[in-house]
Parts: sequence; C-alpha cells; structure tokens
Amino acid sequence: MAVLRSIFYVPGNNPRFIEKAPSIPADVYTLDLEDSIPPAEKEATRVMIADTIKGGTLAVNGAQVWVRINNWETLLTNDDLEAVVIPGLDGVTLAKTGSADDVKRLEWKLEELEQRRGIPVGTVKISMLLETAKGIANAEECCLASKRNVAAIFGAVDYCRDMRVKITDAAEEQLYGRFKVGVACRTAGIVAVDAPFVSFQNVPAFEANVATGRQMGYEGRMIIHPSQVEPSNRLYAPDPADVEWAKAVVKVFEEEGIAKGKAAVTLNGKMVDTPVYDNARDILSAYNEIQAKEAQKKG
Repeated sequence: MAVLRSIFYVPGNNPRFIEKAPSIPADVYTLDLEDSIPPAEKEATRVMIADTIKGGTLAVNGAQVWVRINNWETLLTNDDLEAVVIPGLDGVTLAKTGSADDVKRLEWKLEELEQRRGIPVGTVKISMLLETAKGIANAEECCLASKRNVAAIFGAVDYCRDMRVKITDAAEEQLYGRFKVGVACRTAGIVAVDAPFVSFQNVPAFEANVATGRQMGYEGRMIIHPSQVEPSNRLYAPDPADVEWAKAVVKVFEEEGIAKGKAAVTLNGKMVDTPVYDNARDILSAYNEIQAKEAQKKG
C-alpha cells in the first residue's frame, strides 16, 4: 500500500507556507493550483510551484510532492500539467473528477509529458478528488480507470454544496458519499483518503470523525491545518494492540497450523483460520510500511 496517512495542502502561491511545510511531518505535500488560487494568480503560481519542485525543498524525509490541478472543465488543466510535470513530481490530484474519461485523458497527457521530458513513463501517479454528485456516482469507474491511480479523496465540502445540503461536524449528510468512495477504492486496490475536517480546532470531533472513516475503509486524510498532521499519522497507523495481536496470530498459525497441515488453530480461546491469518498479515504489512516511512523521516 502507499502510505498516505496525511496529505497536507499548501497554497502554491504562498512562499511562507511553502518554506514552513518541511517542518510539518506529513506523508505528502500537495501544492495547490485549484481552489486556494485566484484566477488572476494561476499563471504566476504555476511558475512558483515548478520552481519549488525543481528546488527539491519539499522532497525531504521520505515525503512525496504532489500538485492539485484544476479540472478539465476549467480549460486550465493542460497549462497546469505543462508547468508542473517535471522531474521531482510524484503525483497530481485531479480536482472534481467526474468520469473515467477524465482520468484516462489525464493519463494520456501525463505519458506524453513524461516522454517529452525524459521522465520514466508511469512515474507521475494520479489521485482523484471525488467531490461532486457525478464523481460519487461514477466512483468505481474512476478508480479503475488507470494503473497510475494510487488514491481517491472524498471531497466533502464540494460534495455537500453540489447536493445542496449543509456540511456538519456530525457528517451524517456525507455518509453515502464516504461509503461509496471507500468501497470504490477497495474495488480498485487503491487508498481511500478522507475529506478535510474543517473544524480543525475541535480535536475530539476530528479524532471521532477519523475513527468513523477508518471503519469505512479510509487510510489517510486530506489535511488543511498543521495541527491535524500528527493525529492523522497516529490514527491511520495500526493500533499497537492490533499489531501485537497480529504478530501472535501469524506466529501461532504458521507454527501450529501451516507447519502441521492444519486449517485452523486457537489463540487465547479464539479460532484462527486463514482469513484471520490474512487479516493479521495485512496489519503487519501496513505497520512495516509505516515504520519504513517513519524511519525515512527520522533519517
């Protein structure tokens, strides 16, 4: 799996925020060319983002560098891509993705730019913001549209606006969209990234919201404030108790089950069979990848 617990958004036209970003231990820094950038500043922001990527200041401590680009309907997407698809870019996030054709068009353009610029084909990955009624309705086909896809992000604010409903911390109005994106991501084998939580000062509500999203299959968060990065990194990692349980399950199943030709064994009075063993291995795989990411940050 890709480790995308915390995807921290940075306005691409704000040098102070860009300079500060490396001190924030996010898994991904996403430079924004979309909603946080006024139309009159798009062109200058493209140049600033390209300079930031070339400078390599954000590609530190194992962090990835992404750019959120404008959706195709704006007629800005090609110019965005021409500016930012350069060596050092790890991925792009397509705002307001509505259909598989949006993703396939992006895939084609990325390959063209990679070939022209001497970048190995397939280097630049795709994540999709599914944040409209159309995008949610077509979530599965969008997630399956390209081998470059590594994640889809549920965009609650725009989704609620498109649905003409009020967004709340309780998030009941978001349930259908969140579930749909979570299932679509698992269908495609990519990471489900949850929506930004706008009440960033309400830490208990944020943590409760994360817990709910995790039960829907979410493995990371779109972050709009630095204070949310640490809890995201912690809450989207396997619980230490689950890791210890998984280690015990793998040990007993391999030693008492597989080695002795048994399909089921017991651990602490509970049955351990192949699905339980596979679940334990998934937990340990996620744990090991996150540990490797954390080691890069410390290094």
